[in-house]
Formats: sequence, C-alpha cells, structure tokens
Amino acid sequence: MAHNDERTDPQRPDPEVLLAKVKREEPPRRGRLRIYLGMAPGVGKTYAMLHEARRRLERRSADVVVGYVETYDRPSTVKALEGLEVIPRRKVTYQGVTLEEMDVDAIIARRPDVALVDELAHTNAPGSKHPKRWQDVEELRDHGITVISTLNIQHLESLNDLVENITGVRVRETVPDRVVDEADEIELVDISPEALRSRMRHGNIYKHAQAQAALDNFFKVEQLAALRQLALRRTAQEVEHQVEQYMRDYRQEGLQSAETVLVAVSDNPLSKTLLRRGWRMASGLHGELVAAHVDTGERLDDNQRANIETHLRLAEDLGARVVRLSGRDLAETLAAFAQAEHVNQIVIGRSSRVRWSERLRGSLVDRLLALLPDIDIHVIAERTNAGAER
Repeated sequence: MAHNDERTDPQRPDPEVLLAKVKREEPPRRGRLRIYLGMAPGVGKTYAMLHEARRRLERRSADVVVGYVETYDRPSTVKALEGLEVIPRRKVTYQGVTLEEMDVDAIIARRPDVALVDELAHTNAPGSKHPKRWQDVEELRDHGITVISTLNIQHLESLNDLVENITGVRVRETVPDRVVDEADEIELVDISPEALRSRMRHGNIYKHAQAQAALDNFFKVEQLAALRQLALRRTAQEVEHQVEQYMRDYRQEGLQSAETVLVAVSDNPLSKTLLRRGWRMASGLHGELVAAHVDTGERLDDNQRANIETHLRLAEDLGARVVRLSGRDLAETLAAFAQAEHVNQIVIGRSSRVRWSERLRGSLVDRLLALLPDIDIHVIAERTNAGAER
C-alpha cells in the first residue's frame, strides 16, 4: 500500500515559514511604562530618566532612543543627554509660529526597545497626531515600545482641586489617573523643599530673574512640603496596590473590598471636584468608584449637555464605572441604585442656588439622608472663588 511520507511531502508547509508568518502577524506585546514622579520642576526627574537610559544601554544592551527630552539648558541634563540617539522632532506650524513636537510615527518606524518621553502631561500643538503627549505614549506602548517618562504630582487629574487649594493655581495640563495606574513602575524622585529652593537660588532650574519669582510664588516652602506629601502618598499607594494585586493573583483571602463610592454627576462644574474627591475616597478605601448621571427628563440646553458629557469623560479617565440612569425623582433614583449596588458612600454637591423643587420637596441632601440612613453621604459645597491657571 502506497503512502506519502509527511516529512517529504512537497505540499506540506515549512514549519519555519509558518512560525515566521505567525510572528509577523501577531500583534506586539504592549510596551511597559516607567514614570519618574516628582513634587515640582527641578527635582531631577529628567536626569534620573537619562541615567536609567544609560544603565539599560550599558548593562542590558537595550536599543534606547530619545523621543522627547526637554533640557531647559540645565548643564547636568545636557551632559546626560550626550551620546544618546535622538529622534528628530516634528515641526508644526500654528498661527505663523513653528513649534517642535515629538514625532510619534518616526519612533514607531524606528522600532526601538525603549523610548524616553519627557513631560507626560504636555499638551501638543494644534495639528499634532494626538492632543496630549500621554496619548502619544499610549500609541508607542500599543506598538510594543517601552516608554520611560516623567511627571509632576500637580498634573495628576484626581489631585487637580487639591493642588489648586495648596498653590492657588489651577493646573490645566493633566494626566488621567488610569494612565498612571496602568504604569508598570513608578519611582519617586524626592528632595527636600529646602534643597529644591537652594537649587533654584543657584540658578540650576530657572534663570535668576525667573527663579526669584518662582521662589516667591509656587516654590514656597509650605507649598512644596504639601506637594511632596502628595507625591509620597501617591507613590506609596501604587506600591500598596501592586502588593494587593500580587496577593490576589495568588488567591490570598481577605483582600476584596466591598466599598463602593457613588458620585452624583450633573452639568454643574462642581461635578469635577466631586469626582476627584470620590476617586481619593475610593482609592483610600481600595474600593470602586461609580459615577452616575440621572436623566430626570428636565430640558437641557446644548451647553448643559456638553458639560455632562465632559464630566462623564473625566470619570472614565479617573477609572470610574459610568452609569446613566433615568427617573423623574433624582433622590429616589439615586437611592434605588445605591441600594441595588450595595453602595457604601455617596458624594454629592450642594449648590449655592436653591431651586423651587427643593423648596417644595426638600433638598437632595435631606431626602437622601432620609432614604438611605445606613449609607454615609458626603456633601461638598460649591466654591465661589477660582484660582489662577497655569
């Protein structure tokens, strides 16, 4: 009886060819993200990033490129950059001015192991591939490129209102917490406020004229101390979460939290503060953050609807579970949802404006307290003053 030998069958595909084809078609494993976190400019984040790049080049023979590094003409940073391969920046013309931004496509085409990307919170020039640099980083990681980046604590979205309370400055450039939460490594670059101010006085961060203005404003000792505490807590929190995740992976008991924090979202700008406060509470309790908007059938204008969508996008950036509810009675709808979802904490706002419905039926706070006597309700007052922006 005749038969074909599979080893010599000319119709049988070559296993090596098949393997090579699979490797080409297989999507790359997502690149890792390492963030150097600091309390303020000048603590040494960029220098630490460049030092890590050199370590990887020398000890691991990794293929490292500079995607974007801002030296600010600081001598130590300029020297640390020497000898590293720099991907040329892409020029963007906006309103007659030529600006330089990171060339994401060029880095992807170069396909390095590691890309250095400074200032994660940076806003790109109009006409760039992505509005924000952290979105550039996400794309690089999607292509299997590991990214090492830097971030100051005041640019973290969940801390935006706290930073404004500390410094009197509303920070416009922020990074969603989920980006930082998904980082594989976060390293705190720490320095005492006094040492940082000394660097500033010696002109190691800004030119002398600019340095004195900074010392009298953002770089006051008490403000730096408060920002340092925020950076220390955030770093410790990340370590805690990583340990808990590791233990969960090995099926350790007692780590699942039943805490759920519900934030009521509306078109009121106060919703941003409520969400950030809710995130800090949920994070501290190792619980879940839920953001809920209730459509009561009230007629809203385009601006109000746009505000609601903006607030719900912020909630998503903070890692919240977003739910959209419908019900004519706001208090009863929220209460029913809270009971069904076993919510432990509710964060709501108190507006300075009293509506006629509240005069007739009682405030949302009073009604929720009556409907949910066993749930903690946190009421955040609407602020009447706003800080400067930077």
